[in-house]
Formats: sequence, structure tokens, C-alpha cells
Amino acid sequence: MKRKVDLMFTDRLIERIISMKNHSIVGIDPSYSIIPQFLKDKYIGDNGGSIESISEMLYVFSIEIIDHIYDIVPAVKPQIAFFERYGSAGLKIFEKVCSYAKEKGLLVIADIKRGDIGSTCEAYAEYYLSNATGSLDCDAITINPYLGRDSINPFVEKCIDNDKGLFILVKTSNKSSIDIQDLISEQKRIYEHVAGIVSSLGEDFKGEKGYSPIGAVVGGTFKEEGEKLRQLMKNCYCLVPGFGAQGGVASDLPGYFNEDGLGAVINSSRGIIGAYLQDKYRHDYDEKSYGTAARMAAISMRDEINKCLREEGKMAW
Repeated sequence: MKRKVDLMFTDRLIERIISMKNHSIVGIDPSYSIIPQFLKDKYIGDNGGSIESISEMLYVFSIEIIDHIYDIVPAVKPQIAFFERYGSAGLKIFEKVCSYAKEKGLLVIADIKRGDIGSTCEAYAEYYLSNATGSLDCDAITINPYLGRDSINPFVEKCIDNDKGLFILVKTSNKSSIDIQDLISEQKRIYEHVAGIVSSLGEDFKGEKGYSPIGAVVGGTFKEEGEKLRQLMKNCYCLVPGFGAQGGVASDLPGYFNEDGLGAVINSSRGIIGAYLQDKYRHDYDEKSYGTAARMAAISMRDEINKCLREEGKMAW
């Protein structure tokens, strides 16, 4: 059964951020290379395993991560691609992971990056953002706007009707994003045009803290662009990927925040869930302690970001 909500998504997000004193979230991206060998041995073995057993392995891995971070981070961001590659069995596990995270009190941002038009877009929106029986149990999703407003509007309508959140791709963290997003049209970068659309969509819908549930994905690997976009979308919450494994560092992040110390959540995926593989943690945590290593990495990330925000006078508490 879907849970009743009393606050706009951004207010619920901010409430958890402040209560945990943490702006960072964890991406649940269970790629094969990150999953510990002992789980592969158990669920796959020498015969390659079945789709069902591999999918179950993804669930076991994911909930172990969730069990170790649910009380210190405000949200998780499960990436659907690592689940749907295993077909219907994998998608069922994706739904179970999202529901489990919700049961633990986490907000869930489903990283789906859908983008389409017409009835297809409406169907996506119905599954991901409605409160109907059978829809995904999540709080927000990521979407791709590069098919134009027709690929956004059905999601916006469902988002507002059901107290959900949207994070629209504006400036992504991958290096080749410049191939399209940095092209100039009418004296503006393409990503600036998209930022204008995102900002306007949320202008009439703001929560108690002044933030719209229509937010933006702004990569943490482009510091100057991130700071510019912060000014263009003052009332939008930004989901900032790219910390850690992709090269984003805490010292580059204060400009993504408003003066109230809010306005951004920073995501790390591989850097947290694969922490047990890093030199920093592997001497203290073996592969069977991957959950504990993930917790330590999440705490370290939280503290790094808070330190940089404190130095810039942007603390929200």
C-alpha cells in the first residue's frame, strides 16, 4: 500500500537532510564488478547461475548496503539499468529494493532517465509517479528532457498531483556531455536553455522552504557550470552526481548550494557501495564486510562535504 504524504517532496527531503546533517545520498548501482566474490560464488557458482539467482544476488547485495546506511543518509538512488538487464526478474528485484529502502525510512530517487512523448510518456509517468496499486514505490525520478517539453509535461503533472519529485537532466557529469549540452544556441549553452525550462516549470510549485519539486541533475564534475546553474535555478533542488569515482571532490561543491546551505544533494555510487575494494578500506574490511565499509565511506563523504560548506559559511543547521 502506498504511503500517505503530508509534505511536498523537497520539504520531506530537506527535513531528512537537516535531521541527519547530511547532504549526501547513495547510489545503488550493483554492477557485476562491485559485487563481492563470495556472493557470486553462492548465487552464480561455476554454471553461470539462473536469471532468478542472479537477481536474488542483486537484492541481497543492495539490502546489505541499505541496512548499513539508512540511518545516516537521507535518500538512496537505485539505478534501474543494473536490474532491468536481467529482464522481468531483475525489474521485480528493483521494485523490492525500492520498497525495502522506503520501509527503512529512506527517500527513494529512482534513477530511470526516461524520456518519450505522447501516450508512451504518460505510461511511464503513471508507473513511476502515480500512487496507484502496482506503480513503483519511490519518491522521485530522473528524466531526460532532450525530446522537448512533450517529454516532460506528463511527468510534471503526475509529480505535482502525487507529491513526488523530478530531477531533470540539465548538465550531466560525463565528459562527453559537452558534445551536445555545451553547444551554443541564441548566445546560450543548450544546458542553459534547459535550465530555464526547469526553473519555469517549478515556479508555481514551491514547498515550505521555497524549493520546487521540479529539480535538476547537475554534474559535480563541472564546477564553473554548476555554480552558474545554481544562479539560474535558485528555487530548484539539484541532484549532483560525479562525486568520488568520477572525479568530483567536496571542495568543488559549495557553489552548488544556495546561501541557506540547501539546494543540492550529492550522490556517490561506486565510491560508497564498492568502498571495500578501495585501498583506504580494504585493509580493515574484507569482502564480507562490504556493508560496513560502505557505511564508513558514507560517513567520510558526509564529513568532507560538511567541512567544505562550513568553511564557505553555508551550513543549514
